[in-house]
Amino acid sequence: MTGSDRPEPYEEPHGPEGPGPDPGGQRRDAPRIPLPRSSIEDTGLPLPDPAPDAITWEVPPPPPPEPLVLEHQILKSLLGAWALAACSAAEATAVEEHLGECGPCAEEALRLRDAVGLLHPEESLDLDPGLRTRVLESCLGRRPPRIPVPEWAVPYDAESARLDALLRDIGDSEWHAPVRLRWFEQDGPVTRKSTVAGVIAHLLAVDGLVGLALGLDDPLGPEAAGPQHPTRRTEAYWHASHFPPTRAVRGPWRDQTHEIVRTVSFAGDGSGRLPVPYGTVPAADPAARAGQKIELPLRDAMVDRAFECWIHAGDIAEAVDYPYDPPAPRHLHHMIALAARLLPGTLADRRRSGLAAPPRGLVAAGTPGRTLRLEIEGLGGGEWLIPLDSPAAVASADREVAHVALDGVEFCRLAAGHVSPVEAAAGQDGDREAIRDVLFAAASLSRL
Repeated sequence: MTGSDRPEPYEEPHGPEGPGPDPGGQRRDAPRIPLPRSSIEDTGLPLPDPAPDAITWEVPPPPPPEPLVLEHQILKSLLGAWALAACSAAEATAVEEHLGECGPCAEEALRLRDAVGLLHPEESLDLDPGLRTRVLESCLGRRPPRIPVPEWAVPYDAESARLDALLRDIGDSEWHAPVRLRWFEQDGPVTRKSTVAGVIAHLLAVDGLVGLALGLDDPLGPEAAGPQHPTRRTEAYWHASHFPPTRAVRGPWRDQTHEIVRTVSFAGDGSGRLPVPYGTVPAADPAARAGQKIELPLRDAMVDRAFECWIHAGDIAEAVDYPYDPPAPRHLHHMIALAARLLPGTLADRRRSGLAAPPRGLVAAGTPGRTLRLEIEGLGGGEWLIPLDSPAAVASADREVAHVALDGVEFCRLAAGHVSPVEAAAGQDGDREAIRDVLFAAASLSRL
């Protein structure tokens, strides 16, 4: 580079306070803030040792809490809170140390822990059986049905819906699970083997008696001989099938229950007096006169069908190992009341066949006679006065000679023949012979 090509040295513009020319001949327009330096960690060089006088701050751990020293009476008073896990950490430590030294307190703590377990029972994953009723009541409270279901038909509607929900949850193979049907004849239990599908076929055949009274088609077909005893109808339906019933029976059974509820709803509450024939008593049954006609008003027949639907649903649930709860209390009350009203007539039938003690004296119709007080405890219960000497006699508290107390569900199981009268857990007081006759009469209400 020649001297003529050399650039002129840069000069800072002159100003009142501006600096003069740069003595080194370098430009002064470089940034005055230095660029950030690269970190030593990015260079790969070893890190320098920390200064020997570097200060490190360490937080010392908190001192352990001092253990509580409490008297025996105070520790004993804390046992309930300790069982409920409501003590502080220090109190819980003090109680637990005390339990290792004091035997009486340890035994009391064990009892309290067991009691706490009862306060928090395991809940079933199934829906509350009363949920459907509460939801419907809430809906109907806002918008009443245009065609309401009569009160005496509501239990059948609810129990058939609950059974259908159970059937919807079981698998194909479980429809052939063995079910042992149980009832009571004369003075002993009777059993019959069937399957889940066979039980639904039984309900379909017997519900058909109500359908016939309402003018519906008979599930046994047009060639059926009309109303027959429930046992005869069931046997006829089972023998008419070329193959054992399968899950296909669920559709006709559910359709029939819907049609029955729909028909009685359109007929109104006044249709409850319509007679429903149940055929005649089989000649082989000595508990009543052979050939005696059985007939119930529609309102009682619907409650009877609700009762049998619940009982056989329990049989099915037991066979497939499925939890099943009793009916709603008000529905259970209808079933108990019907059984209590049927007891005098059943007792008279057993007396005519020699299965019960004879009446003590003649009692004219409409006059007070010996009476048993039947007390049903629990939800759905109540009290009923049962005439002992004649169904036509007047039950009077002044002539009470015996008192029986039973749980509501236990009484229904007795009436279904699922509990022996001898084994029925009953509170009894008074005439033992009268109590025995009434309990056996309750078991005799059952049938296939």
